[in-house]
Amino acid sequence: MSKSTRATLALNKLGVSFTLHGYDYDPDADRIGLQAAQAIGVAPRRLLKTLMAEVDGKPVCVVVASDRDVSMKKLASAFHGKAALMMRPADAERLTGYHVGGISPFGQKRRVPVAIDAAALSEPTVLINGGQRGLQIEVAPNDARKALDAVAPLAA
Repeated sequence: MSKSTRATLALNKLGVSFTLHGYDYDPDADRIGLQAAQAIGVAPRRLLKTLMAEVDGKPVCVVVASDRDVSMKKLASAFHGKAALMMRPADAERLTGYHVGGISPFGQKRRVPVAIDAAALSEPTVLINGGQRGLQIEVAPNDARKALDAVAPLAA
């Protein structure tokens, strides 16, 4: 497993301090984020999943705790839109340059607006996908928010 990805390079370029955690990725897990949290040994609320969605037809990125679901109504509202829906996996891969299960909000091929789970901002550190399956980046949540230039905290 490579420890240098577009995500880690982007954080290094911004001077953001982080720690990497590798784990055995299970492609057959019902909920990949929960499987990752268990494999690493952290509370699911601290391991954030990266979801790609569309609000009024425009791509957005959502970073939310692995044990939470995203309300499409609240997602649309966070981006001042009317309707939101999850992006098709193939479209998410093409847009981000990452494979599903390894999509990071950092270092995506095309920068899109990002919303981060408001509850995650109260954690001392959070883990976010590092840009490949089986790799998580541990980072201070406010450092992640700043690095992503998150437009809105999302109340999931």
